[in-house]
Amino acid sequence: MVRRTRNIRHAAVLAATVLLSAGLTPAAFAAGAPSTPGPDAAELSGFWTAARMTAARPGDTGPGDTGQDESMAARTTEPTVDGPRPGEVIPPSKSFDGIPQAGTFFWTDASGTGRTCSGSVVRSPGHNLVLSAGHCLKGYSGSSPKRHLAFVPQYHDGLTPFGVFPVQDNGVYVSQQYYDKGEHAGAAYDFGFAVTEANQDGQRLEDAAGGVELLTGSGYAHAPVRMIGYPGGAQKPLECLSKTTKWASDDSADPGTFERIACAGFVGGTSGGPMLVARPGGWGVIGVIGGYHTGGNTPQVSYSAYFGPATQALYKAATTGAPPAGPAS
Repeated sequence: MVRRTRNIRHAAVLAATVLLSAGLTPAAFAAGAPSTPGPDAAELSGFWTAARMTAARPGDTGPGDTGQDESMAARTTEPTVDGPRPGEVIPPSKSFDGIPQAGTFFWTDASGTGRTCSGSVVRSPGHNLVLSAGHCLKGYSGSSPKRHLAFVPQYHDGLTPFGVFPVQDNGVYVSQQYYDKGEHAGAAYDFGFAVTEANQDGQRLEDAAGGVELLTGSGYAHAPVRMIGYPGGAQKPLECLSKTTKWASDDSADPGTFERIACAGFVGGTSGGPMLVARPGGWGVIGVIGGYHTGGNTPQVSYSAYFGPATQALYKAATTGAPPAGPAS
């Protein structure tokens, strides 16, 4: 997500307080036997100290400041609109301590700098799956160099309330179309999954933190939608209550039809953050910050690739242990 640098203004209390405060407890989703601690869990728990986590920078801010491959295709046309419409009311965001099912990835880039991108735990047979944006995860396919990649649910204020969950070797799933087309021409495929190992206590991710339901083919218009993201350098995540609408790209370099949502303050680092709707017994996720212009060029309006058959196929690959896709060699 390429965002203009600006201070995040913490707004007054949002409407629909009951909905916004309804982060369900992990016990609501816990199931299955404990797992053996992942081989990297203790190491990464020791590596990601509070100081390192609080110093991490956004991993989604574009050329010269990225934790990925340092490449972002230039757009061939200027977008007619990417941001607030004239007179549009932008719902406020506020910082909070988060919910167990949302969190942030931490990793180190080629220079050793700590990086972050947002994600959410989705329910899966293995109780070990994180959903994020493809542009957050695409640098970790196959035999990419290991860079301390881990997921921390409900990270805030340097704390890891449910532990640190390493991402499995060859556990990153991004659509082949996204690798082949790139961040812009492939914007409609900007989603991905990461398969995690157990934390340092031997708990599987979903058993520890709970999970949200992946919703595909659910349409573009949803209300209310709760969006959560982790701004790079902030000590707490943001949340905002808004609605999604259908957005047909006006930029030929980023083709496709996307979900659009207006929420103030969603700057670099929030990419991959979930767009949630209330479901019986919990939350469902209908999008992640990404897609059109890798999530948008302004902090007031965000986008998501539409979750359809390609998303469902990628989920199936990640949950059945199919070989992950990767860049063309």
